[in-house]
Formats: sequence, C-alpha cells, structure tokens
Amino acid sequence: MAGITLRDLGYAAAGKVILAGLNLQLDQRRIAIIGRNGSGKTTLLRLIAGLVAPSHGAVTVEGIDPYRDRKGALQRIGILFQNPEHQILFPTVEEELAFGLRQQGMTQKDALRRTRDALAAEGRAHWAQASVSTLSGGQKQWLCLQAVLLMAPETILLDEPFSGLDLPAIARVTRRLEALPQRLITISHDPASAAKAERVIWLEAGRLHADGPADQVLPQFTAEMARIGEADADADLAG
Repeated sequence: MAGITLRDLGYAAAGKVILAGLNLQLDQRRIAIIGRNGSGKTTLLRLIAGLVAPSHGAVTVEGIDPYRDRKGALQRIGILFQNPEHQILFPTVEEELAFGLRQQGMTQKDALRRTRDALAAEGRAHWAQASVSTLSGGQKQWLCLQAVLLMAPETILLDEPFSGLDLPAIARVTRRLEALPQRLITISHDPASAAKAERVIWLEAGRLHADGPADQVLPQFTAEMARIGEADADADLAG
C-alpha cells in the first residue's frame, strides 16, 4: 500500500486555525492518533477522507486527492464516525448497506444482492428489512462498519469507535477490527485504545506533538494528561 501523505497540511474555519504544519507519511497497518478534545483529531480524519478541503498544503491517499477525486476516494478509504446516528441515512438495514455500493457504481439489483449475501454470511439475514431505528447502539455501529467493509476500502478511519458502547459491544467491535486486513487509523483521547497500535501520533492544539511507537508516546501522553488534570487548568474562558 502506497499510504497516505500529508504535506504541510493546515485547516482553518471561521478564522480559527485548527490544524497547521502537518507533514506525515502514514503507511503502517495500525495507527492511532491521540490528543485532547479540540486538538484537531476529527478534523484530520475528515481531511484524509476528503470530506473537507485543506486550507493549506495537501493530502494524498494512495496517490489521489480524496477531496477532488471522490470516486477514487470511495475505492481507497472509508470512515466510521463516532456517532452512528451521524452516518446512517436510510430507514432499513439493506438500504443503508446498499448505498455505498451504489455510490461506487453498482446497480441497485446487484447492490441489494450483495447486501443480502453479506447479511446472511454474518448470520443476520433477518435484518435486511428491519428498521434501523430498532437497532441498539452497538448494532448500529456494526451496521456502519459493515457498510464500510462492503465497499472494500484499503484504509478505514475510525473516530472514537468505542464511544457509547457497553463492554460486550466493545469486545465484539474490537475483535472484528483486529481481524481486518485493512489499514486502520483510529483517533482517541484514551491511551488504552491506542496501546496495540504500531504507531501513535499525538496532536496538541492542531500541531504534531509526538510521533512514534506506542510504548514511547503513550507514557508521555499519560503523564502530561495527569499533569494537566492536577493543575485544574480549565478556568480560562474559551473566548
């Protein structure tokens, strides 16, 4: 896999700089991006996915610009949002699963057949006509992941994938993710979820603070978060 390249990447909105000066080559199979809330993690994932355009610099995913080449991006990269409610668009399970395949150019008939085959393979054939509103939070997360997997991207971006899940659901999602052959780029503020990553990237205030193996970066991050917590450094207004 050629990987993902960030060249002097920056992003600003409403006059506020959210990311600046990122130069990274991402080619490991398991990458974690950590940082406090507001550090720019989710914005970075949206830039890599091509959902927004950089304000400065460039992103390439397996050789293409994901913002300008949306069809190419759909073949190369998928994203799983923190809240499945922000990702689900259709009322039934089969419609939701078929949508991405239709976006890739598959006919409605073929997309539905592929969807039903996939559900049957997962022991969920009876889900096809089910209303998405009847699913639990963990089941909705599974549905969103399955929709991404059906599109067979080379890289999957995960935005806090365990947020809002109970422990059994976390165990199920973890087991499924660990078995995937795709490159996974996971963002989190929880160091425990990054412990098995080959590479950990720490963002602080939209800039690269540290980059390296988990056993080097995570102890630094944990110590700094403990220091900040002890200082009660949240009295200033956000402005």
